[in-house]
Amino acid sequence: MDTLFNFLYASIIASTPLLFGTVGEILSEKVGNMNLGVEGMMWLGAFAGFYAAYKTESFLISLLASFGLAAVGALIYAFLTVTLKANQNVTGLTLTTFGIGLSLVFGKAMITAAGGAPKTSDVFNAKVAAINIPVLSDIPYIGKIIFGLNPYVYIAVAIAIILYVYLMKTKTGLNLRAIGENPAAADASGINVNLMKYINIIIGGGICGIGGAYMSLVMVNGSWQDSGVVNGYGWIAVALVIFSSWNPAKAILGSLIFGMFSSLRYYVPSDIIVIPTAFYQMLPFVVTTIVLIVTSIKKNKENTQPAACGINYFREER
Repeated sequence: MDTLFNFLYASIIASTPLLFGTVGEILSEKVGNMNLGVEGMMWLGAFAGFYAAYKTESFLISLLASFGLAAVGALIYAFLTVTLKANQNVTGLTLTTFGIGLSLVFGKAMITAAGGAPKTSDVFNAKVAAINIPVLSDIPYIGKIIFGLNPYVYIAVAIAIILYVYLMKTKTGLNLRAIGENPAAADASGINVNLMKYINIIIGGGICGIGGAYMSLVMVNGSWQDSGVVNGYGWIAVALVIFSSWNPAKAILGSLIFGMFSSLRYYVPSDIIVIPTAFYQMLPFVVTTIVLIVTSIKKNKENTQPAACGINYFREER
């Protein structure tokens, strides 16, 4: 029983950056823009969040920095695709390359200035450690996986729930979904299509950036590395958007499932089943591929992306 709950706890920890990336991309796609720059925005957030934590030891400043720099990346994407009508797929891929490259360049400069791999202080590490709520955290088994998690986990779940309410239960969310389905009709009804696109793309990008900060500050124990920080999680998040049917609430479960695959290698008894480590590293990406194949074959109204997603809107053509 202990092993099972420890596995679930590890899966929640591993699923958190995926949840940030997934709900951020859902927000962008719901407004009609497929942003394949999730990986790049997570890298931007990883660097900005780490650097701010390293310099200030403030959790809030680190959180805002990761959101802010990734949001700037999303703003560049929005300007190119919404205003200049550039190809969304190409622009998104370019953003990924830009985000990774920029983060590695500044990260290398940070390593050089520090004389080695910089690490966040014990003061900051204590702020992102698992929260201990008296009595509740001590409840056997469920106390640890519900009341003993780090702050990022609660923030990720809160954002997913808030975005679900925003998209599905509010008038603004209805307008946003209308843009994703038929921007010309939304424009004709008086909705400012471009403004809505800008706002939601930027916010979605910022949320992805927080997921990147989580990876550099929690998953690699607050030590900046030249490579392997985001480690392809941005691409898995793009697939999870489809897996969760563009629903932020379902993204919580979808991220947890993928988190389980990422954590599996630590809980399979090596003395009973001998499986190469590379297999476990490959497993989340294999599952991602399978999800994409299955969802492309089995189409229904629920798991179909917004009709106008990926298609630039030209107001003159309505």
